Amino acid sequence: MSGGDKIDFEIRPNPAPVSATDRAALLANPGFGRVFTDHMVTIRYADGKGWYDARVEARAPIPMDPASAVLHYAQEIFEGMKAYRAADGGVTMFRPYANAARFNTSAARMAMPALPEQTFVDSLHRLIEIDREWIPDGADGGSLYLRPFMFASEVFLGVRPANEYLYSVIASPVGAYFSGGVKPVTVWVSPDYTRAAPGGTGAAKCGGNYAASLAAQAEALEHGCDQVVFLDAVERRFVDELGGMNVFFVYDDGSIATPPLTGTILPGITRESVLTLASAAGHRVEERPVTFDDWRADAASGRLREVFACGTAAVITPIGQVRFPDGEFTVAGGEPGTVTMALRQQLVDLQRGKAADPHNWVHRVF
Repeated sequence: MSGGDKIDFEIRPNPAPVSATDRAALLANPGFGRVFTDHMVTIRYADGKGWYDARVEARAPIPMDPASAVLHYAQEIFEGMKAYRAADGGVTMFRPYANAARFNTSAARMAMPALPEQTFVDSLHRLIEIDREWIPDGADGGSLYLRPFMFASEVFLGVRPANEYLYSVIASPVGAYFSGGVKPVTVWVSPDYTRAAPGGTGAAKCGGNYAASLAAQAEALEHGCDQVVFLDAVERRFVDELGGMNVFFVYDDGSIATPPLTGTILPGITRESVLTLASAAGHRVEERPVTFDDWRADAASGRLREVFACGTAAVITPIGQVRFPDGEFTVAGGEPGTVTMALRQQLVDLQRGKAADPHNWVHRVF
Protein backbone atom coordinates (compact mmCIF):
# COMPACT_ATOMS: atom_id res chain seq x y z
CA MET A 1 0.00 0.00 0.00
CA SER A 2 2.99 2.34 -0.18
CA GLY A 3 4.16 4.61 -2.96
CA GLY A 4 1.67 4.99 -5.81
CA ASP A 5 -0.21 1.75 -5.11
CA LYS A 6 -3.95 2.05 -4.74
CA ILE A 7 -5.13 1.75 -1.15
CA ASP A 8 -8.17 -0.35 -0.36
CA PHE A 9 -10.27 0.87 2.55
CA GLU A 10 -11.70 -1.53 5.08
CA ILE A 11 -15.26 -0.45 5.82
CA ARG A 12 -16.39 -0.88 9.43
CA PRO A 13 -19.87 0.66 9.71
CA ASN A 14 -20.75 2.36 12.96
CA PRO A 15 -22.83 -0.18 14.93
CA ALA A 16 -24.73 2.62 16.69
CA PRO A 17 -25.26 5.48 14.23
CA VAL A 18 -27.33 8.52 15.10
CA SER A 19 -31.01 7.84 14.41
CA ALA A 20 -32.72 9.47 11.44
CA THR A 21 -34.90 11.51 13.81
CA ASP A 22 -31.97 12.79 15.86
CA ARG A 23 -29.95 13.46 12.71
CA ALA A 24 -32.77 15.57 11.25
CA ALA A 25 -32.91 17.60 14.46
CA LEU A 26 -29.16 18.22 14.34
CA LEU A 27 -29.27 19.21 10.68
CA ALA A 28 -32.02 21.77 11.34
CA ASN A 29 -29.45 24.15 12.82
CA PRO A 30 -25.95 22.65 12.72
CA GLY A 31 -23.95 25.86 13.07
CA PHE A 32 -20.29 25.42 12.11
CA GLY A 33 -17.99 22.71 13.38
CA ARG A 34 -20.16 21.54 16.27
CA VAL A 35 -22.03 18.58 14.78
CA PHE A 36 -20.18 15.55 13.39
CA THR A 37 -21.13 12.56 11.27
CA ASP A 38 -21.10 8.88 12.29
CA HIS A 39 -17.80 7.88 10.71
CA MET A 40 -14.20 8.90 10.11
CA VAL A 41 -11.31 7.75 7.91
CA THR A 42 -7.94 6.69 9.30
CA ILE A 43 -4.75 5.63 7.49
CA ARG A 44 -1.45 4.95 9.21
CA TYR A 45 2.11 5.54 8.01
CA ALA A 46 5.45 4.14 9.15
CA ASP A 47 8.91 4.66 7.70
CA GLY A 48 9.90 1.60 5.69
CA LYS A 49 6.29 0.45 5.45
CA GLY A 50 4.48 3.35 3.85
CA TRP A 51 0.74 3.93 4.13
CA TYR A 52 -1.28 1.05 5.56
CA ASP A 53 -4.37 0.04 7.54
CA ALA A 54 -6.83 2.31 5.70
CA ARG A 55 -10.22 2.26 7.37
CA VAL A 56 -13.63 3.87 7.37
CA GLU A 57 -14.86 3.34 10.90
CA ALA A 58 -17.06 4.77 13.64
CA ARG A 59 -16.04 8.27 14.66
CA ALA A 60 -14.42 7.91 18.09
CA PRO A 61 -11.64 9.37 20.26
CA ILE A 62 -8.11 8.67 19.02
CA PRO A 63 -5.97 6.91 21.64
CA MET A 64 -2.79 8.90 22.15
CA ASP A 65 0.31 8.37 24.25
CA PRO A 66 1.37 11.47 26.23
CA ALA A 67 4.73 11.27 24.48
CA SER A 68 3.21 11.39 20.99
CA ALA A 69 5.43 13.65 18.91
CA VAL A 70 2.65 15.98 17.77
CA LEU A 71 1.97 17.05 21.36
CA HIS A 72 5.54 18.28 21.77
CA TYR A 73 6.77 19.36 18.34
CA ALA A 74 3.55 20.27 16.49
CA GLN A 75 4.04 18.22 13.33
CA GLU A 76 0.48 18.61 12.08
CA ILE A 77 -1.25 19.76 8.92
CA PHE A 78 -4.85 19.90 7.70
CA GLU A 79 -7.17 20.89 4.87
CA GLY A 80 -10.74 22.15 4.67
CA MET A 81 -13.29 21.70 1.89
CA LYS A 82 -16.98 21.05 1.38
CA ALA A 83 -19.28 18.51 -0.22
CA TYR A 84 -22.50 19.83 -1.75
CA ARG A 85 -25.83 18.22 -2.46
CA ALA A 86 -26.52 18.73 -6.17
CA ALA A 87 -29.90 19.56 -7.65
CA ASP A 88 -30.14 16.07 -9.20
CA GLY A 89 -29.64 14.40 -5.82
CA GLY A 90 -25.96 13.66 -6.37
CA VAL A 91 -23.03 15.03 -4.41
CA THR A 92 -20.13 17.17 -5.59
CA MET A 93 -16.91 18.67 -4.25
CA PHE A 94 -14.99 21.72 -5.42
CA ARG A 95 -11.42 21.19 -6.65
CA PRO A 96 -10.42 18.39 -4.25
CA TYR A 97 -7.25 17.61 -6.18
CA ALA A 98 -6.07 21.15 -5.51
CA ASN A 99 -6.55 20.49 -1.82
CA ALA A 100 -4.65 17.22 -2.19
CA ALA A 101 -1.72 19.01 -3.84
CA ARG A 102 -1.65 21.71 -1.16
CA PHE A 103 -1.82 19.05 1.55
CA ASN A 104 1.40 17.55 0.21
CA THR A 105 3.04 20.95 -0.10
CA SER A 106 2.26 21.51 3.58
CA ALA A 107 3.57 18.03 4.38
CA ALA A 108 6.88 18.74 2.66
CA ARG A 109 7.34 21.99 4.61
CA MET A 110 6.62 20.19 7.88
CA ALA A 111 8.95 17.27 7.05
CA MET A 112 6.04 14.82 6.80
CA PRO A 113 5.38 12.06 4.25
CA ALA A 114 3.37 12.78 1.12
CA LEU A 115 -0.02 11.10 0.78
CA PRO A 116 -0.81 10.05 -2.82
CA GLU A 117 -3.28 12.57 -4.21
CA GLN A 118 -5.66 9.87 -5.38
CA THR A 119 -5.67 8.32 -1.90
CA PHE A 120 -6.52 11.74 -0.45
CA VAL A 121 -9.49 12.13 -2.80
CA ASP A 122 -10.56 8.49 -2.35
CA SER A 123 -10.63 8.99 1.43
CA LEU A 124 -13.08 11.88 0.98
CA HIS A 125 -15.25 9.75 -1.32
CA ARG A 126 -15.41 6.91 1.17
CA LEU A 127 -16.50 9.15 4.03
CA ILE A 128 -19.04 11.03 1.93
CA GLU A 129 -20.52 7.79 0.61
CA ILE A 130 -21.09 6.25 4.03
CA ASP A 131 -22.32 9.48 5.64
CA ARG A 132 -24.25 10.91 2.67
CA GLU A 133 -27.42 11.31 4.76
CA TRP A 134 -25.58 13.93 6.83
CA ILE A 135 -25.24 16.33 3.89
CA PRO A 136 -27.65 19.24 4.44
CA ASP A 137 -30.08 20.39 1.79
CA GLY A 138 -28.20 22.94 -0.28
CA ALA A 139 -31.28 25.15 -0.66
CA ASP A 140 -30.46 27.02 2.56
CA GLY A 141 -26.72 27.21 1.93
CA GLY A 142 -25.79 24.13 3.94
CA SER A 143 -22.98 21.73 3.07
CA LEU A 144 -20.80 19.00 4.53
CA TYR A 145 -17.49 20.39 5.74
CA LEU A 146 -14.62 17.92 5.36
CA ARG A 147 -11.50 18.08 7.51
CA PRO A 148 -8.57 15.87 6.39
CA PHE A 149 -5.60 16.11 8.75
CA MET A 150 -2.32 14.37 9.56
CA PHE A 151 -0.14 14.38 12.65
CA ALA A 152 3.01 12.79 14.02
CA SER A 153 1.90 9.80 16.09
CA GLU A 154 5.28 8.30 16.96
CA VAL A 155 5.92 8.00 20.68
CA PHE A 156 9.25 9.70 21.34
CA LEU A 157 10.85 12.84 22.74
CA GLY A 158 13.43 14.24 20.39
CA VAL A 159 13.60 17.08 17.87
CA ARG A 160 13.49 15.29 14.53
CA PRO A 161 10.81 14.36 12.00
CA ALA A 162 8.66 11.54 13.32
CA ASN A 163 8.74 8.07 11.80
CA GLU A 164 5.01 7.37 12.26
CA TYR A 165 1.92 9.38 11.28
CA LEU A 166 -1.84 9.15 11.36
CA TYR A 167 -3.97 10.59 8.57
CA SER A 168 -7.67 11.06 9.25
CA VAL A 169 -10.78 12.66 7.80
CA ILE A 170 -13.79 13.80 9.81
CA ALA A 171 -16.94 15.51 8.54
CA SER A 172 -19.25 18.14 9.95
CA PRO A 173 -22.57 19.30 8.46
CA VAL A 174 -22.66 23.10 8.45
CA GLY A 175 -25.29 25.72 7.80
CA ALA A 176 -25.02 28.89 5.75
CA TYR A 177 -22.11 31.08 6.88
CA PHE A 178 -24.27 34.19 6.70
CA SER A 179 -27.76 33.81 8.14
CA GLY A 180 -30.09 36.48 6.82
CA GLY A 181 -27.86 37.55 3.95
CA VAL A 182 -24.23 38.52 3.39
CA LYS A 183 -23.01 41.17 5.81
CA PRO A 184 -19.75 43.15 5.54
CA VAL A 185 -17.30 42.39 8.34
CA THR A 186 -15.22 44.78 10.43
CA VAL A 187 -11.51 44.02 10.63
CA TRP A 188 -8.76 44.95 13.06
CA VAL A 189 -5.25 45.69 11.76
CA SER A 190 -2.90 44.21 14.32
CA PRO A 191 -0.11 46.59 15.39
CA ASP A 192 1.88 44.04 17.38
CA TYR A 193 1.30 40.54 16.03
CA THR A 194 2.40 38.99 12.74
CA ARG A 195 1.20 35.73 11.24
CA ALA A 196 4.34 34.47 9.50
CA ALA A 197 7.84 35.56 8.48
CA PRO A 198 9.82 34.84 5.32
CA GLY A 199 11.23 31.34 5.50
CA GLY A 200 8.60 30.29 8.04
CA THR A 201 5.49 28.16 7.67
CA GLY A 202 3.09 30.80 6.37
CA ALA A 203 2.46 28.94 3.11
CA ALA A 204 1.73 25.66 4.93
CA LYS A 205 -1.71 24.87 6.32
CA CYS A 206 -0.49 23.83 9.74
CA GLY A 207 -2.12 24.26 13.11
CA GLY A 208 0.73 26.34 14.48
CA ASN A 209 -0.10 29.21 12.13
CA TYR A 210 -3.63 29.34 13.49
CA ALA A 211 -2.49 29.06 17.09
CA ALA A 212 -0.22 32.05 16.47
CA SER A 213 -3.20 34.06 15.23
CA LEU A 214 -5.43 33.51 18.27
CA ALA A 215 -4.06 36.29 20.48
CA ALA A 216 -4.45 38.74 17.61
CA GLN A 217 -7.97 37.49 16.91
CA ALA A 218 -8.85 37.97 20.58
CA GLU A 219 -7.51 41.52 20.32
CA ALA A 220 -9.72 42.09 17.29
CA LEU A 221 -12.79 40.92 19.21
CA GLU A 222 -11.91 43.26 22.09
CA HIS A 223 -12.06 46.14 19.59
CA GLY A 224 -15.44 45.06 18.26
CA CYS A 225 -14.07 43.49 15.09
CA ASP A 226 -14.89 40.21 13.39
CA GLN A 227 -11.45 39.37 12.03
CA VAL A 228 -7.79 40.37 12.31
CA VAL A 229 -5.62 41.59 9.42
CA PHE A 230 -1.91 40.84 9.59
CA LEU A 231 0.84 43.02 8.15
CA ASP A 232 4.17 41.67 6.94
CA ALA A 233 6.65 40.60 9.61
CA VAL A 234 9.63 42.52 8.20
CA GLU A 235 8.50 46.11 7.61
CA ARG A 236 5.02 46.01 9.19
CA ARG A 237 3.72 47.92 6.16
CA PHE A 238 2.34 45.44 3.67
CA VAL A 239 -0.98 43.63 3.99
CA ASP A 240 -0.54 39.85 4.21
CA GLU A 241 -3.89 38.20 4.95
CA LEU A 242 -6.60 37.80 7.55
CA GLY A 243 -6.49 35.23 10.33
CA GLY A 244 -7.97 32.59 8.03
CA MET A 245 -8.71 34.26 4.69
CA ASN A 246 -6.96 35.92 1.76
CA VAL A 247 -7.79 39.54 0.92
CA PHE A 248 -8.62 41.37 -2.34
CA PHE A 249 -8.87 45.07 -3.29
CA VAL A 250 -11.17 46.39 -6.05
CA TYR A 251 -10.41 49.80 -7.60
CA ASP A 252 -12.42 52.42 -9.47
CA ASP A 253 -10.97 51.38 -12.84
CA GLY A 254 -12.24 47.84 -12.34
CA SER A 255 -8.82 46.40 -11.54
CA ILE A 256 -8.39 43.93 -8.68
CA ALA A 257 -5.27 43.39 -6.58
CA THR A 258 -4.28 40.80 -3.97
CA PRO A 259 -1.00 40.42 -2.07
CA PRO A 260 1.47 38.09 -3.83
CA LEU A 261 2.39 34.64 -2.58
CA THR A 262 5.86 35.25 -1.16
CA GLY A 263 5.93 32.36 1.28
CA THR A 264 4.15 34.12 4.14
CA ILE A 265 0.61 33.79 2.77
CA LEU A 266 -1.42 30.60 2.46
CA PRO A 267 -2.11 29.87 -1.23
CA GLY A 268 -5.87 29.68 -0.90
CA ILE A 269 -7.79 27.56 -3.39
CA THR A 270 -10.69 30.03 -3.19
CA ARG A 271 -8.11 32.79 -3.79
CA GLU A 272 -6.85 31.10 -6.95
CA SER A 273 -10.41 30.53 -8.13
CA VAL A 274 -11.27 34.20 -7.62
CA LEU A 275 -8.21 35.27 -9.61
CA THR A 276 -9.33 33.07 -12.50
CA LEU A 277 -12.99 34.14 -12.40
CA ALA A 278 -12.19 37.85 -12.09
CA SER A 279 -9.79 37.73 -15.03
CA ALA A 280 -12.36 35.86 -17.14
CA ALA A 281 -14.92 38.55 -16.25
CA GLY A 282 -12.67 41.21 -17.79
CA HIS A 283 -10.99 42.62 -14.70
CA ARG A 284 -7.29 43.43 -14.76
CA VAL A 285 -6.02 41.24 -11.96
CA GLU A 286 -2.72 41.88 -10.20
CA GLU A 287 -0.81 40.04 -7.53
CA ARG A 288 1.15 42.90 -6.01
CA PRO A 289 2.11 44.31 -2.61
CA VAL A 290 -0.48 46.61 -0.99
CA THR A 291 0.53 48.72 1.99
CA PHE A 292 -1.84 49.52 4.82
CA ASP A 293 -1.19 53.24 4.17
CA ASP A 294 -2.30 52.77 0.56
CA TRP A 295 -5.43 50.92 1.72
CA ARG A 296 -6.38 53.82 3.98
CA ALA A 297 -5.49 56.58 1.48
CA ASP A 298 -7.24 54.91 -1.46
CA ALA A 299 -10.37 54.34 0.64
CA ALA A 300 -10.38 58.03 1.58
CA SER A 301 -9.93 59.22 -2.01
CA GLY A 302 -12.53 56.88 -3.42
CA ARG A 303 -10.05 55.11 -5.65
CA LEU A 304 -10.60 51.94 -3.64
CA ARG A 305 -14.19 50.84 -4.17
CA GLU A 306 -14.39 47.42 -2.51
CA VAL A 307 -12.41 45.06 -0.30
CA PHE A 308 -13.24 41.44 0.33
CA ALA A 309 -11.77 38.34 1.95
CA CYS A 310 -12.14 34.77 0.73
CA GLY A 311 -11.82 31.26 2.08
CA THR A 312 -13.56 27.89 2.22
CA ALA A 313 -15.96 28.62 5.08
CA ALA A 314 -17.36 32.00 4.00
CA VAL A 315 -16.48 31.77 0.28
CA ILE A 316 -16.30 35.56 -0.21
CA THR A 317 -16.85 38.09 2.57
CA PRO A 318 -17.08 41.87 1.99
CA ILE A 319 -15.02 44.05 4.32
CA GLY A 320 -16.86 47.20 5.35
CA GLN A 321 -14.91 48.85 8.17
CA VAL A 322 -11.25 48.84 9.13
CA ARG A 323 -10.06 49.64 12.65
CA PHE A 324 -6.53 50.18 13.93
CA PRO A 325 -4.98 51.76 17.06
CA ASP A 326 -5.14 55.31 15.69
CA GLY A 327 -8.64 55.25 14.25
CA GLU A 328 -10.88 53.63 11.70
CA PHE A 329 -12.18 54.08 8.17
CA THR A 330 -14.92 52.67 5.95
CA VAL A 331 -14.77 51.21 2.44
CA ALA A 332 -17.66 51.87 0.01
CA GLY A 333 -19.91 53.17 2.77
CA GLY A 334 -19.69 49.85 4.56
CA GLU A 335 -21.94 48.12 2.03
CA PRO A 336 -21.22 44.99 -0.04
CA GLY A 337 -19.73 45.97 -3.40
CA THR A 338 -21.16 44.92 -6.76
CA VAL A 339 -17.95 43.25 -7.94
CA THR A 340 -17.61 41.39 -4.63
CA MET A 341 -21.16 40.09 -4.73
CA ALA A 342 -21.01 39.17 -8.42
CA LEU A 343 -17.86 37.10 -7.87
CA ARG A 344 -19.38 35.51 -4.78
CA GLN A 345 -22.55 34.52 -6.60
CA GLN A 346 -20.59 33.12 -9.52
CA LEU A 347 -18.40 31.05 -7.24
CA VAL A 348 -21.31 29.75 -5.15
CA ASP A 349 -23.25 28.83 -8.29
CA LEU A 350 -20.21 26.96 -9.61
CA GLN A 351 -19.70 25.07 -6.37
CA ARG A 352 -23.34 24.00 -6.27
CA GLY A 353 -23.60 23.04 -9.91
CA LYS A 354 -25.89 25.91 -10.89
CA ALA A 355 -23.54 27.46 -13.44
CA ALA A 356 -21.38 26.29 -16.33
CA ASP A 357 -18.01 24.89 -15.25
CA PRO A 358 -15.51 25.75 -18.00
CA HIS A 359 -12.54 25.09 -15.70
CA ASN A 360 -13.67 21.59 -14.67
CA TRP A 361 -13.51 22.50 -10.99
CA VAL A 362 -16.64 20.64 -9.90
CA HIS A 363 -15.84 17.07 -8.92
CA ARG A 364 -18.70 14.58 -8.97
CA VAL A 365 -18.67 12.12 -6.06
CA PHE A 366 -21.83 10.29 -7.15
